[in-house]
Amino acid sequence: MQLDRTDRKLLGALVQNGRATQAELGEAAGLSPSAAARRQKSLEDEGILRGYRADVNLRKLGLAATVMVTITLDSQSEEAMAAFEAAVVGSPSTIRCHLMSGRNDYLLVVRAASIEDYELIHRQEIARLPRVARIETAFALREVVNRTVPPRLFD
Repeated sequence: MQLDRTDRKLLGALVQNGRATQAELGEAAGLSPSAAARRQKSLEDEGILRGYRADVNLRKLGLAATVMVTITLDSQSEEAMAAFEAAVVGSPSTIRCHLMSGRNDYLLVVRAASIEDYELIHRQEIARLPRVARIETAFALREVVNRTVPPRLFD
């Protein structure tokens, strides 16, 4: 689907406020509320809008530490990767997992209450994942940018 300027305005408004009313979306995109609703439905049907989520402040819920964990498997075979990926989905502290190019096979983003909490997560979750040969950990000192969509998409 080719996005026009109106679609981009509608998406930008939804990124800013996923609970925007049809009237608010229409105003942001220069459409009537019913036209905004039709465009929004079309974006959903095309799979561009995959859903709506709450932006939860994990720090306020006690998960103050953001931990980047790189994982190297003992093999890059399809079986090893499938086993790891199936298991990491069940890791309750992992909020993101990316298959990577380069030296490491995976990058995990983990949220923990503290360094001590991460030590438990490391031992009880991450080190128990199948086929893991090496784990490297880095702690985020401060979040500088956190976006779900690059702003240039709406230009």
